[in-house]
Amino acid sequence: MSTGIKNKYIDLINQTFYFPRHGFEVKNNQLNFHGVDLMELIKQYGTPFKFTYLPKIGSQINKSRVLFEQAIEKYDYPGEYYYCYCTKSSHFSFVLNEVLKHGADIETSSAFDLNLLKNLHAEGKFPKSKYIVCNGYKNDVYLQGIVEMVNNGFDNLIAVLDNPGEFDLLANKVTQPMKLGIRIATEEEPGFLVYTSRLGTSFKIVKELYEEKIKNNPLFKLKMLHFFVNSGIKDTTYYWSELTRLVNVYCDLKEVCDDLDTLDIGGGMPIYTSLGVEHDYPYMIDQIVYYIKTICENRNVTPPNIFTEFGSFTVGESGGAVYNIIGEKQQNDKESWYMIDSSFITTLPDTWGIGQKFILLAINQWDKEFKRINLGGLTCDSQDFYNSDTHTNQVFMPKLQEDEPLYMGFFHTGAYQESLGGYGGIQHCLIPAPKHLVIDKKEDGSLDVQVFAEEQNAEQMMKVLGYK
Repeated sequence: MSTGIKNKYIDLINQTFYFPRHGFEVKNNQLNFHGVDLMELIKQYGTPFKFTYLPKIGSQINKSRVLFEQAIEKYDYPGEYYYCYCTKSSHFSFVLNEVLKHGADIETSSAFDLNLLKNLHAEGKFPKSKYIVCNGYKNDVYLQGIVEMVNNGFDNLIAVLDNPGEFDLLANKVTQPMKLGIRIATEEEPGFLVYTSRLGTSFKIVKELYEEKIKNNPLFKLKMLHFFVNSGIKDTTYYWSELTRLVNVYCDLKEVCDDLDTLDIGGGMPIYTSLGVEHDYPYMIDQIVYYIKTICENRNVTPPNIFTEFGSFTVGESGGAVYNIIGEKQQNDKESWYMIDSSFITTLPDTWGIGQKFILLAINQWDKEFKRINLGGLTCDSQDFYNSDTHTNQVFMPKLQEDEPLYMGFFHTGAYQESLGGYGGIQHCLIPAPKHLVIDKKEDGSLDVQVFAEEQNAEQMMKVLGYK
């Protein structure tokens, strides 16, 4: 029986994580993602490319609904649960189409979001009965768009006031009855740069805002209280204390406002950015429902309907980016660099902008020895690198082979990267944006792969820059 050292890449992964999990598995020393053979995609489409695996979007929406429904049944909770998709996570048509196929409502952040919804309505994909939660700091164009949609019959649009001044601007425009919400500013975690979020209104003036401006205006009904804990939903003392405080604010307002019947707890449900962690979704959702019901009943207040606005949770785990290692640089005795055929600044701006970590795995050569490496992008920017994974503070990849190219991928990258990096425009050092594949499953279980966008070419960039 062999007692040799286990120094292959597959040994490293198996010793570090519970593997396979989260849709990752290895067949013939090659990585599969939810049954998608990534090497087959590489052979057909080349690298670099991004992909979106649409079935994951629906499964996330269903997961949240099932867990909230279970908690609602467990605690005999009298309110309803509504799943909203936060459009700023990804505005692409294939994402919104998939979200709407699963009956989600929508949360918006800007005037142009409303244009998307008008377009989807014209295509028969977004009925006027769906909820639209209009968040964000609202300029005149955004407010005018809100009024136009209400006047056009979108009766379940809820304009969430970010500050008292927005009500005055809205009151000067609106001619039809409409629903309002108020966003409460949360307190930031200890150690954050500011004490209170810049988003929302101080809880101290909520009653005053309602009683002095909204209560006696026949065109408005205050239906929703909204908040978002910026650190996300976590099983921490900070999160539960903020939830408790803000549910009590709801109870305070409910005492003077009969129309109020909904609490929007925002987004922030975590996703898997490492194979080395576990999120207890059933427990967190169970406790959210328990806290809200218990606090309301202790205050003799009817528990509200619950809205969530999950963006990253909806679309994040559907995405990935695949690269080829095109060369190795040995900079000194200890630092070995694997160079990818793209740029992190171009394709994954969160990795350098906020130090975000994603699941990083080799696509092939799982039977080869591994080594510690740094990953470098093609730009001349010193920040275009990745050398610290979430679970180990270092990156390991199979050793390069002379007769076989090495491919690697970042996974669960489906939220925000295109919005932050800029889609279809000018990329840093004119590194082209990669092609984007949209992957779905047919009724017979086979894959349907469509090229949503080809890799940028020189002619497209020159046109944007004004040379053509």
